[in-house]
Amino acid sequence: MTALTRRKLALSALATLFLTAACGNGVGNNNAQKIDGRVDATLGFLFQQFPESRTVAAKSVATLVMPVITEAGLGLGGSYGRGALRIDGVTVDYYSAASANVGLQIGAQQYAHVLFFMTEEALERFRRQDGWAAGAGIEYAFAHEGANVNVDTNAGLSPIVAYVFAQAGARIGATLEGVKYTRIIP
Repeated sequence: MTALTRRKLALSALATLFLTAACGNGVGNNNAQKIDGRVDATLGFLFQQFPESRTVAAKSVATLVMPVITEAGLGLGGSYGRGALRIDGVTVDYYSAASANVGLQIGAQQYAHVLFFMTEEALERFRRQDGWAAGAGIEYAFAHEGANVNVDTNAGLSPIVAYVFAQAGARIGATLEGVKYTRIIP
């Protein structure tokens, strides 16, 4: 095996940045109207494809919608996307979601995710921290047998419920572990 040199590391990082930028997820797009339009479309798709998500949404105190997350990796990997936090259906803040990782990986994918904050405490913790990172305390809604998404009937007891959906690309799986959310001004 060859040692990882600075040149290889730099080339890998540049390739990852190129792949991420090439996927067109709105990086560099500072238009709040476009983000809001994508958020509306994403929620419409979620509610149409997974009708039980409406019940979770009705019980939630706020919703963070990330319409397009682009994830790419070639040795070094990363992801990025932009979205909006809505309370009572009204956008109150805009956020970016980013992550980075190192490991044996190659490929790219895009996906959407929606975080439903089920308690005021979870929402306040999220809004209070600059650079909140997803981790424990999130209950995931996973697709089973095609289009069915199952959420535990006790979803109201989890502080945050996450839907990860609309995956497309040449990477397998998507997780929110280690994704860092940062408030932005579009």
